[in-house]
Amino acid sequence: MDSICIDFIYSAWYSSHRELDVKQSMKQRNKAGMFIAWLMVILWMAFIFYMSAQPAEVSNGMSIEATKIIIKAVNSIYPLDIETSTLQTWIGRFNHYVRKLGHVTEYFVLAIFAVNAFKRSGSKASRLWLYSFLLCFSYAVSDEMHQYFGPGRGPGLIDVLRDSGGAILGMGIYRLGSMVKPGRK
Repeated sequence: MDSICIDFIYSAWYSSHRELDVKQSMKQRNKAGMFIAWLMVILWMAFIFYMSAQPAEVSNGMSIEATKIIIKAVNSIYPLDIETSTLQTWIGRFNHYVRKLGHVTEYFVLAIFAVNAFKRSGSKASRLWLYSFLLCFSYAVSDEMHQYFGPGRGPGLIDVLRDSGGAILGMGIYRLGSMVKPGRK
């Protein structure tokens, strides 16, 4: 009888401590996940800052290289009948769009990272989207002001709108992705 009582008490004690260990382990994992999520936001913001700090000439050169890569990739899938002499014409035609798509893409990614970070931090769904958008929008404004100090660069309201559009698109894709995964809200 005493043995049964001791076994019962030990079992109750062990299971409650095991439950606490599991909860503590989950808490530590959640904290690590939250830390990594915010680290990704900060690193991506640093990348945007770095890209915006480039002088206009360097930034345009990077865009031209990206445009070349895109044109060559499209040409390998759908032949554009590009000769070396007309490659410059194609680059001239599309470089502007690639540069502006860069704004959308940077803030598309930032928004996905921001939504994830706010979600992991415990933000309620009603505030999650607002906080994420405000973070992206305010960073877009500050980024444009930062460009004012770059050689040959300047702030642009249209670029803030492009950045905000990229953020909204990123948040929408995140939302769609979270709806597709089973068991997630």
